[in-house]
Amino acid sequence: MGGDWMGYYLIGGLVMLVSMYVSNKLKSKFRHYSKLKLQNGMSGAEIAQQMLDDNGIHDVKVISVAGQLTDHYNPRDKTINLSEPVYSQRNAAAAAVAAHEVGHAVQHATAYNWLGMRSTLVPVVSVASKLSQWVIIGGIALMATTAFGNWLLLIGIIMYGMGTLFAFVTLPVEYDASKRALAWLENNRMLTREEHEGAEDALKWAARTYLVAAIGSLATLLYFLSIFLRRR
Repeated sequence: MGGDWMGYYLIGGLVMLVSMYVSNKLKSKFRHYSKLKLQNGMSGAEIAQQMLDDNGIHDVKVISVAGQLTDHYNPRDKTINLSEPVYSQRNAAAAAVAAHEVGHAVQHATAYNWLGMRSTLVPVVSVASKLSQWVIIGGIALMATTAFGNWLLLIGIIMYGMGTLFAFVTLPVEYDASKRALAWLENNRMLTREEHEGAEDALKWAARTYLVAAIGSLATLLYFLSIFLRRR
């Protein structure tokens, strides 16, 4: 059993290191582009509201929330939640984040399939992700003494797989929101060329955080599956 968990810790450690690198790079990019002031003088909140109006969305509110990089769109109460710096500041980073979150609101308004799939998975994943690790631990511990351990491990793998599926479904949702944001910013000439390149670079690094999470989840899932197949 110790050997089984050694591989898990190695995968987890590698994913953690890559995640830390991407996260630090993302924060560095946002600090850099936060210094690139917009020539149009618009705040993140104003950018978000303008994009909503241009897409004919009038039932979504733009609000400020505490924290940093806490920006998100809430489909339940239809709010664009912008962190305090993004909401009030007037720079390329704020414009990128604000437009990206509105991209999710546009997805919601147009019934974007991947967003609908992700929303459907949320209640299942919220339960499965909390229990899967414990079920897998119990399954591996019992495999040496009883056949029930095999089935318990398989159940845990399926539960963990739901989280992996969610991570991969999230990728097209995030990439599409950024694509919509950048297209709107460019088509409406909201940013200068330098500002647009900065916004695009910032959103690329934000998307990579989701990509690393998905790949890490898949690697862990495959490792647990290899344990199950070896021990059968």
